[in-house]
Amino acid sequence: MSAPPAVVGMVRRLEDAGFETWVVGGCVRDVLAGRSAGDWDLTTRARPKDVRRLFRRTVPIGVEHGTVGVIGEDSVLYEVTTFRRDVATDGRHAVVAFADRIEDDLARRDFTINAIAWHPLRDELYDPYGGRADLEAGILRAVGAPSRRFAEDHLRVLRALRFAGLFDLRIEPATWTALKQAAPKLRTLSAERIREELLKVLGADPRPSSVLSAYRDAGALGVLYPELADVPEPGREWSGTLATVDRLPRGRPLQRLAALLRPLDPSGAAALLVRLRLSNAQTDETARRAAAPPLPPADASDADFRRWLSAVGVARLTAVARIELAEARAGKSGRDVGDLVDSWRRARRVRNARPPLEVADLALTGDDLIGLGLRPGPDFGRILASLLGWVLEDPNRNRRELLEARALELAVGEPPEGGAAEP
Repeated sequence: MSAPPAVVGMVRRLEDAGFETWVVGGCVRDVLAGRSAGDWDLTTRARPKDVRRLFRRTVPIGVEHGTVGVIGEDSVLYEVTTFRRDVATDGRHAVVAFADRIEDDLARRDFTINAIAWHPLRDELYDPYGGRADLEAGILRAVGAPSRRFAEDHLRVLRALRFAGLFDLRIEPATWTALKQAAPKLRTLSAERIREELLKVLGADPRPSSVLSAYRDAGALGVLYPELADVPEPGREWSGTLATVDRLPRGRPLQRLAALLRPLDPSGAAALLVRLRLSNAQTDETARRAAAPPLPPADASDADFRRWLSAVGVARLTAVARIELAEARAGKSGRDVGDLVDSWRRARRVRNARPPLEVADLALTGDDLIGLGLRPGPDFGRILASLLGWVLEDPNRNRRELLEARALELAVGEPPEGGAAEP
């Protein structure tokens, strides 16, 4: 292993001041697993006041819990945390005390693969629980008694499933048994913690299907996302949905989330998204992608494509088309991939012609309806929506004089078949 020079310099300064310091956390695990290191985190015998005294540029990230952010010589922010031991836990929060030994700090960690420390000055790996061997053998194992680890923090149930999927690990039998027993406790966690775990799975894992299948097997899906747990299995719906999610790219968790919610009715999808406490904009966008109707077939009329674009939204075309392509490649939708690509191209051509697709695009406004002598009220929305449908059939109808005549007809009821000839 090799750390950035700024990290080595920080360790040296702390050690020279008499404070034992190690590199810990995901960066050690990731490098041992043959992956690029993420954040480089340090743990030390120094107390927060000592760290702030030794380094000029610091940020109080979580001083009460022992964590100080130190801006290194490379201008990167690194977390430096005092050795800790648990005093009390309730499954959601932990009361910790500062400790003087690295052994105490590693003993409180969740899984053996995360309980490995590395000393960059001595190039020494400290691995008291056999995490490296477990990583090489493809095993996920709790540190110490599994039931105790999950009782300390219920979120570890979801972390175990995520790590198992991300690193292709088998969960050791005793750990798996304790995990399943702890799954009902997941409902006590905050929505934010649950959401972040799901978004990490959808954002980083190349095959989220393995983790989501484990969610179901462990009982976590039924506890957290009963709407998804009700999607039939075995059958094409659930397995096809997971295969679809796998075929969408990493780094776009909300796109994958929309694909995951496609089997649900709009109310079920909305309820799940509200529970996750996404922002209003994220909730609305994800729900709309999930509920989008299928693209018309490639040989459909331009009017069909205009109606689809109006219903789905021009800005949503690419995102929804990519989900549909993933569904087709997963064999879920039954559509031919080539036909779907042709449909996407047709939709783009229709869009690029810039036809009127929204009420705001009409050559007639609510003020114009008032000018025609119509009284403002709920019927305005009905009339404008009807005018838009009329224009979607033929964009040439988007002329003020035609729309005025049509609006007056709508105000007194639909004209007879074939009525209201166009000038």
